[in-house]
Amino acid sequence: MRRIGALIFPGFELLDLFGPMEMFGLLHKKFDIDLVAENVGPIPSNQRISAHADKPIDQSTDYDILFVPGGAGSRREVGNQKLLDWVSEASEKAEFTLSVCTGSAILAKAGVLDNRQATTNKAAFAWVAEQGPSVEWVKQARWVEDGPFFTSSGVSAGMDMTLGAIAAMHDLETAEKVATWCEYSWHQDSKWDPFAKIHGLV
Repeated sequence: MRRIGALIFPGFELLDLFGPMEMFGLLHKKFDIDLVAENVGPIPSNQRISAHADKPIDQSTDYDILFVPGGAGSRREVGNQKLLDWVSEASEKAEFTLSVCTGSAILAKAGVLDNRQATTNKAAFAWVAEQGPSVEWVKQARWVEDGPFFTSSGVSAGMDMTLGAIAAMHDLETAEKVATWCEYSWHQDSKWDPFAKIHGLV
């Protein structure tokens, strides 16, 4: 059983979080999920639907998997030193660190992606790259795996990345079963990324 600490903050992107958590949550004997925020209680998403944070960040950093979604609120949180310090410590202790969309900006600003490859939402690529000048940003990728770090492109890409992470943590058969249970057509090629061209990155 791996414990997931899924960080949420005001303005997080709804699908960034709940698409992947749907997939992890289906494997309830393999993963246990906490929603973590600065304060316990309802945290409004970018879509104005709130999620309830179970744990405050000052209670624990002991998670096997750190998960960071993106969203408009990430532009504020890259200046939140308390949050960045928690991310840095939680990532150091975690077996795996995952981000979706502009969640990689938070990881980069916290310094945990330095000297690693990573990707992000292609519409926000330039801004995210500014948050981590020591990161090797990959312009064309659905998701990037660099050791224990998995970062994905925008929003729905997080579900493809999560299945890739499940395959790495367990096996391909388990990931394919989850995709079937979700009736989800999984892009297994991490380099499949038509959005890089749409946004003029290639």
